[in-house]
Amino acid sequence: MIWKTGRSVLFKFPAEPVHHFSMGVFGGISVVGPVAKMFRRRYSVTDSRLQTNFAGLSFANPIGLAAGFDKEAKWFPTLSNLGFSHIEVGTLTGQAQPGNPKPRLFRLPDDQAIINRMGFNNAGADKAARHLAKMTKSNPADVLGINIGKTKIVPVESATEDYLFSFERLFAFADYFTVNVSSPNTPGLRKLQDREPLIELLSEIQKLNSSLAADHEVDRKPIMLKIAPDMTTEQLTDIVSIVQEVKLDALIATNTTISRDGLATSAEKVASIGNGGLSGKPLTERSRQMVSEIFGQTKGTLPIIGVGGIMTGEDAWRMIGAGASLIQLYTGFIYGGPGIVRDMNRYLLRRMTEHDLPSIDAAVGRDCN
Repeated sequence: MIWKTGRSVLFKFPAEPVHHFSMGVFGGISVVGPVAKMFRRRYSVTDSRLQTNFAGLSFANPIGLAAGFDKEAKWFPTLSNLGFSHIEVGTLTGQAQPGNPKPRLFRLPDDQAIINRMGFNNAGADKAARHLAKMTKSNPADVLGINIGKTKIVPVESATEDYLFSFERLFAFADYFTVNVSSPNTPGLRKLQDREPLIELLSEIQKLNSSLAADHEVDRKPIMLKIAPDMTTEQLTDIVSIVQEVKLDALIATNTTISRDGLATSAEKVASIGNGGLSGKPLTERSRQMVSEIFGQTKGTLPIIGVGGIMTGEDAWRMIGAGASLIQLYTGFIYGGPGIVRDMNRYLLRRMTEHDLPSIDAAVGRDCN
């Protein structure tokens, strides 16, 4: 109730300034030791049944924060205090860029949705690395993912070098990397989902990953690919085969959609907003369907992070049942508020008890059998 009241006030103001204002306030008060511990106690759910291993990493629970919320890796230690097992920051690009002209972030409350055309606004991989070098995790067990994408002014033909620069510069700070080729807001980016450029890109990143791991005398970093929901079954099958061929660690399904089908918001208002990726409740069914298709095609052998329209505990449960070992929130967090991760984890535990499941892993893909 408190969050609904606060949200109704915040939603009266433009979305992007409110985002920075809210996180500025939250980051300022929750960075202090005792306050940070208070937030973690209030919003975290600690239960061994929620723990899972994924891509060689240990996660305290299956719920993380998707890329796009903490674009510059400014807030990940404090966001972890809200119960997320992992925070994925970015998208970070090789070069600094301002992103698309404002306004570029829009709420659709009638649909519990958001449209954004941010355009990978960030200060670049080099500055992010310098910033991350000065930061420490709130808890050593918190997992940090770094999402990397193509700089807008870099031609598609030179995209591989751009990704490699970001990967090398940020290697020391990431627990895992996500390769983003699926945002609709960078011209030409989705062309990198085609077979030949995608194989080249992922193969070169894998080579660099092995080389850097040897140089630093550490394990290679898990690498994941984030894909779009706007692809056919045939395109998805091709993506899955590529991921298996280059031996990536996981798929993240899905990014935002360019579709505007079935919205409750008036067509006039949607048209006035213009282009951008749609996230939130309208994506719930499509994202879950794609996760189920991937799980079925691979017989559960390819780890999946499910993203898109996870607004409730039931959405989280069904996404896991469709084959996702982990899930991520973005729009659900905006609409659900700071208690959503705690509430979802409690819901998952209740459903696990109902079905007499010993761990969250036992729920993965159970609806696909």
